[in-house]
Amino acid sequence: MNTALLLLEIQNDYFPMGKMPLEKSNDAVQKAQAILHAFRDKKLPIIHVQHISTRPDASYLLPCTKGAEFHPHVQPTKNEAVIKKHYPNSFKDTSLLNTLMKSKINHLLICGMTTHLTVDATVRAAYDAGFSCTVLHDACATLALQFEQDTIAAQQVQHAFLAALQPTYATVLNTAQCLQKLGTKAMATA
Repeated sequence: MNTALLLLEIQNDYFPMGKMPLEKSNDAVQKAQAILHAFRDKKLPIIHVQHISTRPDASYLLPCTKGAEFHPHVQPTKNEAVIKKHYPNSFKDTSLLNTLMKSKINHLLICGMTTHLTVDATVRAAYDAGFSCTVLHDACATLALQFEQDTIAAQQVQHAFLAALQPTYATVLNTAQCLQKLGTKAMATA
């Protein structure tokens, strides 16, 4: 299998001082950083996906703002691909599919923000395009959602969306399991 790491929207606005903070985003970025270091050590392909809001009513991830920049723990290097997107699905109107096909990638290791939007939409689109996917559940983050008069806690949102992805759309693992499969014993911390 030719695997690429796909880091989805790990951008400043999703952290405590940002405009749309997600629950446990600090924990998730530490796990994403550990996987990123493992991929860099093994010289495996890495793709960073950056969301830039273009909707007129958007209030976060706005163009040319600090909030839209990548989190300091997962800054891309010059050798790593950066894909800019404007929709939850990272394949829609981007060069992601061509980038993956050029590198003969057939498996995606996915982590990032937000589980209920970008992670879900991207995993499903990847599956439809013929890729196998693994999602690192503890390297993803989301937030509480409203439905009618009910508030659904972030942990319930996280679990429901991940449960819906497995086993058809993705294998869901934690970071430690993935690092073990990569042959990396220790987890890096931020």
